[in-house]
Amino acid sequence: MPLVPTGQIVAAGPVCAFNVITLEHAEAIVAGAEAAGRPVILQISENAVRFHGRRLPPIAAATRAVASTAMVDVALHLDHVVSPDLWRQAPEHDFGSIMVDASALPYQENVAATRAAAEFAHARGLWVEAELGTIGGKDGEPPVDPHAPGSRTDPGEAASYVAQTGVDALAVAVGSTHAMTTRSAVLDHSLIGRLRAAVAVPLVLHGSSGVPDEELRRAVLAGIVKVNIGTALNVAFTGAVRGTLAPRPGLVDPRRYLTPAREAMAETVTRFCRTVAGEVGPRGAVSAAGLTSAVTES
Repeated sequence: MPLVPTGQIVAAGPVCAFNVITLEHAEAIVAGAEAAGRPVILQISENAVRFHGRRLPPIAAATRAVASTAMVDVALHLDHVVSPDLWRQAPEHDFGSIMVDASALPYQENVAATRAAAEFAHARGLWVEAELGTIGGKDGEPPVDPHAPGSRTDPGEAASYVAQTGVDALAVAVGSTHAMTTRSAVLDHSLIGRLRAAVAVPLVLHGSSGVPDEELRRAVLAGIVKVNIGTALNVAFTGAVRGTLAPRPGLVDPRRYLTPAREAMAETVTRFCRTVAGEVGPRGAVSAAGLTSAVTES
């Protein structure tokens, strides 16, 4: 199937967005979404591009090729982009959207940088996401205390930010943290509701790997539309590789351990997709088992 514009998938949400690091990630995400019968967003972050020698074309082409075989709607998203040189490459590689990450800048600089990126992207038909508030956990930085001053997104500031930047979606800080390997985050659902009332664009939850099932469902009901997941896939991948190699120290064929790793990621994708869609139950619930290993944030 051809790629679907990100905005179209989000408009029909809620939807899960999963981070791609390797070809196996892309294959697993599509397989898992097909098993759930749900649309999905494949995300490639600037960190993932850095991992691939700072070359976007190869991983973008591979991910796009996998998406083209999907039996469900798939969008391609360039995630957590700090470098303008990188987000400017998005149109030529068929990305339907970009997430401009200027969150580390002072507020007015964040607004200016994000507005410039949005103007560039919109002129080329791309959907734009940005982040306001401190989510933490990226690039090895410590998790943020969700009760610390300034760690949560302010509804009034969010409304002003969206109006000034012209973004199409806003990632908000409501209690989750990137790179969590335990599912123990407690979200501020009241704040999500206030943000939903204040902001006229879809809300995005980053750091969703650390959010328990019921918290995810409540977040969607409160107003979250796009749910980003990365670390949970890496935990599943790494756990399967370790489980395969530990009893077989002489195993050298990567297909032997990458196959169960890919299958474990696909199962994780299916469970998250069903949970976010409201299909919570024995088959749809997302297991907390195994989310204890330290992994590198995508």
